[in-house]
Amino acid sequence: MSTSAHRLIVSVLLIAVALTSIHAVTATDHIVGANRGWNPGMNYTLWANNHTFYVGDLISFRYQKMQYNVFQVNQTGYDNCTIEGALGNWSSGKDFILLDKAKRYYFICGNGGCYSGMKVSVVVHPLPSPPTSAAVAAEHSSSTSSASEVFRHGPSVVARVVVAVFASIWFGSAAWI
Repeated sequence: MSTSAHRLIVSVLLIAVALTSIHAVTATDHIVGANRGWNPGMNYTLWANNHTFYVGDLISFRYQKMQYNVFQVNQTGYDNCTIEGALGNWSSGKDFILLDKAKRYYFICGNGGCYSGMKVSVVVHPLPSPPTSAAVAAEHSSSTSSASEVFRHGPSVVARVVVAVFASIWFGSAAWI
C-alpha cells in the first residue's frame, strides 16, 4: 500500500473517531416572562410549566433596574416571600443565572414584588444521555431512512456515513468497514 493511501486511511479513521466523540450540547436561555419580563401580575408558574430546563441552561430576568431585583431562595423563602438566607441576588435589570445542578430552584423579587406574583420555581433536569447505537438501530429497523433521520441521530451515525463515502470513493467499495 502506498504512503499516500495509508495516510488517507489514517486521516479518515481519525476524523471518524473525532466525530463519534463529539456530542452536540446547546444551552437554552429561558427569559422569565418572555417579552413581558419580570413584572408584577404575571403567572410565572404557568410560564415555568411551559418550559423544560436542563443542567447548563440559563434563566434570565429582565426588569426595571432600580425598581425590582432577583433573589435565589430556598422553598421557605419562596413560600413566605422572604429573602432571609438568600442563596444569591441580582439587580442589574438583565440578569443571566446559570442552572448548574439538577434540582428545583426558587427565585423571588425581594422588593415586595413577590407578594404581587414576582416569584418563580423551576425544576432543572439532568442532561439526557445520547442514544446508544443499539437504541438507534432498534428505533430505525426499517430499510429506508432519510438524510434528516441520519443527522438527527448524532455524530456517530454521521461519522460512519462519512467513512463509508470516503471508502467508496477511494477504494471502490465500503466492504472493509
